[in-house]
Amino acid sequence: MGKPPKKPLKVISDRFIQTVCTRLAENKQVRRTLPLGGRLHIDRQLPFLCIYRRPPGRVDAGTDRLVMGQASYIVASGDRNLSESLSKLIRRIVKTLTPEFGNFLLLELWAGREKETEVLPQNPEFRILTQHHGNPSRAVRTLEQALTQIQIRKLASRVEVSRGRKIGPVGQPAVLSGSECEALGCSTIGIEVCPIYHSQETGEVFPLILRSLRQQLTRGLHQTFFQFSRTETRHRPSHFHVLGRRAVVKAVWKVDRRLAEVSNAFDFLLQVTPVNAGAAYTAFKQTGFDRTPVFHYRPQSFDVAHLKRELWGARIEGIEDPTLGQLFREKRNELDTQLTMLTRMDTPAFLYGGLQLFGPVDDKLLDVAEMVVTQVPAKSREKPSVSPVKAPAFANRVEAELAYYRQQMSSFSADVQIRDDMYAGLMVSRGNLFIGKGTKISTSRVEALLQHEVGTHILTYFNGQAQPFRMLYTGLAGYEEMQEGLAVLAEYLVGGLSLPRLRLLAARVLATRCLTDGASFIETFRCLIEKYHFSQRAAFTLTMRIYRGGGFPKDAVYLRGLVGLLDYLKKGGDLMPLFVGKIAAEHIPLIQELQWRKVLIPAPLRPRYMESSDVTVKLARLREGMSLLDLIGTRQ
Repeated sequence: MGKPPKKPLKVISDRFIQTVCTRLAENKQVRRTLPLGGRLHIDRQLPFLCIYRRPPGRVDAGTDRLVMGQASYIVASGDRNLSESLSKLIRRIVKTLTPEFGNFLLLELWAGREKETEVLPQNPEFRILTQHHGNPSRAVRTLEQALTQIQIRKLASRVEVSRGRKIGPVGQPAVLSGSECEALGCSTIGIEVCPIYHSQETGEVFPLILRSLRQQLTRGLHQTFFQFSRTETRHRPSHFHVLGRRAVVKAVWKVDRRLAEVSNAFDFLLQVTPVNAGAAYTAFKQTGFDRTPVFHYRPQSFDVAHLKRELWGARIEGIEDPTLGQLFREKRNELDTQLTMLTRMDTPAFLYGGLQLFGPVDDKLLDVAEMVVTQVPAKSREKPSVSPVKAPAFANRVEAELAYYRQQMSSFSADVQIRDDMYAGLMVSRGNLFIGKGTKISTSRVEALLQHEVGTHILTYFNGQAQPFRMLYTGLAGYEEMQEGLAVLAEYLVGGLSLPRLRLLAARVLATRCLTDGASFIETFRCLIEKYHFSQRAAFTLTMRIYRGGGFPKDAVYLRGLVGLLDYLKKGGDLMPLFVGKIAAEHIPLIQELQWRKVLIPAPLRPRYMESSDVTVKLARLREGMSLLDLIGTRQ
């Protein structure tokens, strides 16, 4: 006969406790499984510990996730047989860490009883319990303020603060008594949460509500621990994000790798770029510009269905860190939309996916574009070139620029290629620059294009590669607007943002609006010629970019990104954090948070043009509030 299965342990052994405290005394990470499905996670020496005990005898789905975004937490069973050894573990942790900080905070969170109501949605509600003696500490007031600011589905929270002798869930003993806490130099706070994130009848979790509550609560707890540390311990963190998680667990690396593999399996921009642009223009011209041109695209060397299975196999729900979880979810949704679009090439549905990715042209941006094309003369031209720079010569200039960055970073491996399957133009793909074989560039635009393509797109790719997460170089969701805004700003900073260039960016916005308003290819082409006085070739190229694939509104992001950056600089924003990788404007506070937490490092490469004193002067002027047209001197 085989051995009978071992019964699950219901106590935490002294040896286990000693191992945990030894590691904490050495400032090492602790991540251990506790009896009955519990978990202990402590990143490093910190002056606080979050606690959640699962209530015995009833389902409490989702509540444990509310503490698992913290750098120091225990999730444990509320089984009475575990109670004594759990208290012993917590007592020893407090004893180990209190000498380091001079004080320690235990914060226990639990779910209150569900309210009997059929009204949905419900307001988030919290009850803060603090020790019965003394006035509320600053940390308690900070917590109260943070909880008051939480909103779920546009409903404001309700917060009550009360005092009591016992801090803990109803029906369970306190993890440490008041007298023990006093003897240990330990403070305690309790938070009772109304469980609006799961169904009263079935216990089924409402993931969007839980996710929103978790993100806001995590931030509020960080602020509370920051206030406690600054006022009641010897610890002096420089920012509340410093107290966030640093440890990155296996689930994060698995998801990051899976999403990067899917992203690298196809080149979305290359797939939607016509391979017959030159021939299509010739044929279009031969019809008297009266028949919509036919564009051809590269065959897909990947199986969309297979990539989607891989994509949705990424277990993002297993990620405890709410900030990283948010970034990964956004990227998964973006990749899913891109793959769906590639199955709908040359159909009206392609445009709908593009609008999800890049958004429509709103009236405010349309007014800016109209202002530019109205005030910038149609006959504006680049500075004349004795002979334009052709593809091979420009490739040599690119190679010299790449060599500069190779000296700064040994892993900088960017390459430049002249492509026969591109008639003209420039494109960065996975850190390499592709140049169309028929490309001709005015000498006055060479430096601007170098900084646009190399100093922005390639540089942020390799800065992203220096980060621990691959999604920083494959690109966070919606990164294109920030990328193109930075690239166009670089053109201005090196003196290459000309009148015709700005007018072209504005025309892309106008053509995108024509597309979304229902105009045909020929109608938009004629509008650009007759109303805005572009040449036939320029109007064709512009219209082709907007209508490729069935309608591609990406080109509106250049002007929108530049306008957004000017506003960012006017408000005192710093440019360097934007070069950490390929990020969107809404990710700036998340990236800064991850840098405070030392999960991400500062950008190792600075754009070469940032070393110029002229650029420093220009940036100072931008921060004073220069307008879009002031950039190119059309206003005195």
